[in-house]
Amino acid sequence: MFPIYDVIVVGAGHAGCEAAHAAAKMGSKVLLCTMNMNTIAQMSCNPAMGGVAKGQIVREIDALGGMSGIISDKSMIQFRMLNRSKGPAMWSPRSQNDRMLFAEEWRLALEQTPNVDFWQEMISGLLIKDNKAVGVRTGIGIEIQSKSVVLTNGTFLNGIIHIGEKQFGGGRTGEAAAKGITEQLVQLGFEAGRMKTGTPPRVDGRSLDYSKMEVQYGDENPEKFSFSDATSTLKNQRTCWITYTNKEVHNTLETGFDRSPMFNGRIQGLGPRYCPSIEDKINRFAERERHQIFVEPEGWNTVEMYINGFSTSLPEDVQYQALRKIPGFENAKMFRPGYAIEYDFFPPTQLKLSLETHLIENLFFAGQINGTTGYEEAASQGLMAGINASRKVHERDPFVLKRSDAYIGVLIDDLINKGTEEPYRMFTSRAEFRLLLRQDNADLRLTQMGHKIGLADDTRLEKMQDKKSDTAKLINDLKQKKLSPDIINEGLEGFETATIKEKVTVEKLLKRPQIGLTEIMDLDQDIKNYLSKYKKEVLEQAEIQIKYDSYIEKEQQMVEKLNNMEDYRIPIQFDYLTITALSAEGKQKLNKIKPETLGQASRISGVTPADLSILTVYLGR
Repeated sequence: MFPIYDVIVVGAGHAGCEAAHAAAKMGSKVLLCTMNMNTIAQMSCNPAMGGVAKGQIVREIDALGGMSGIISDKSMIQFRMLNRSKGPAMWSPRSQNDRMLFAEEWRLALEQTPNVDFWQEMISGLLIKDNKAVGVRTGIGIEIQSKSVVLTNGTFLNGIIHIGEKQFGGGRTGEAAAKGITEQLVQLGFEAGRMKTGTPPRVDGRSLDYSKMEVQYGDENPEKFSFSDATSTLKNQRTCWITYTNKEVHNTLETGFDRSPMFNGRIQGLGPRYCPSIEDKINRFAERERHQIFVEPEGWNTVEMYINGFSTSLPEDVQYQALRKIPGFENAKMFRPGYAIEYDFFPPTQLKLSLETHLIENLFFAGQINGTTGYEEAASQGLMAGINASRKVHERDPFVLKRSDAYIGVLIDDLINKGTEEPYRMFTSRAEFRLLLRQDNADLRLTQMGHKIGLADDTRLEKMQDKKSDTAKLINDLKQKKLSPDIINEGLEGFETATIKEKVTVEKLLKRPQIGLTEIMDLDQDIKNYLSKYKKEVLEQAEIQIKYDSYIEKEQQMVEKLNNMEDYRIPIQFDYLTITALSAEGKQKLNKIKPETLGQASRISGVTPADLSILTVYLGR
């Protein structure tokens, strides 16, 4: 009935889809197993992709030849580049997406990928022979053989959904939990744990009063995720809205705390620190009188709204009463309540950097099974697991990204070397090289690597090489082209920056914080005519490289110093709590683990590069 597959992928969420696509595109025969063909690539939580650090990951997946960027572009209903007021290391693309269209585009993409087969059924166990994964066993007892297996089970392993005092098995609302795999892996010697996550209620957009909310528009000139020409930018965008909780909302929520699974101890798993439930927010931040609520459309044509910022597992009647006290929600109709879900995960310190397990050869883990949270983190792991499962069965060396290569490299290195005690989420502060690992240069960093392993095609490589050579030529020209005082001084005064007494190069002028290429084009018509020959992405790349070259150099020097910290010992009695400049999480983790060296401190989850710099200064004293 079945051939022997090269790769079987268990689970068709963001990680599973990327794993199946990557392995198949690299020439492996792939079987993608899912409990429901109609929920492939389901956006289980918010209908959005990207965000701070996460947008960089989506661009990196795309640069390597993955599909998340293209699917996001095709299903996008709004685009915003976050943190534009900050430096380019912080610029982060984020899209609002059509939930149904996102899943449809992923399924179509997989169906059109040669070498991908599908099987709809729960997988209840693995076939193991001589400590090697050699296939899977389905719920009805079918055995399917393969040369490798990638587990991307998401929140389905022994998942339990909590709504107030009610609890029932499930991997997602309306879908059954997966049983059998955890028990088998524990018998094989794996360590397992429990984590939790949550989702907010969904409401009928027709029942909301948007006049009481703040409008949140998309960017005037929206961009896209993919570097390829497979997608185009948005012509029209849907609007989002912002409103706020208040003391009355908080008081209503508190009436249900005694029935909350989070407070009465029925949920044992740890939840994401940086995406707390609304009840957790008002408990931890009691001094705050209000919390922001984002009202986000679920798609182009649906009236369903996602209430971002109101994740909760309180009883449904409390959720409903509290919702109706939010401005604009006075007559809100609920489609379904929010809930918390508790599920099994396996501490990722049990994996190699290729995401293959130490205990069982040819068995790979990717996504929430590794203790991460977020579509983007899952998708990037799925991509890397799919790549490495395919390379393993074709007897090729693992493909591993270093911390200096990509946020994906930072993510996996953190998981493998530090582990995680709570759902891991990517932040820019986790990366030492964040000025190098920008969203705008992901193609320059990674497309050649993706092409070399057979994932990114020739067209992508040629496009990247053109961008690279055009940027180099432009930078060289800007070092030569000079501007005269008599032409630009009046304009410089208008930009509130010092005038010049003699000709200066464009490169030197770009070093000024008030001046960018847009301003320079306003200053000199000849320069404007010259620059108009270049694409927007080339102009942006040249400006960033010129403006921040000294900062990038300093960052590289800092990384070299960090690499030498392994022999820098920390006194055992050192009191981290007295260093006020350390982050709160940094203090907590350092005081608990008490690392012996700075090198060990650098691998503790939650201790940022900034914390290490501060610690170095204090130790030096």
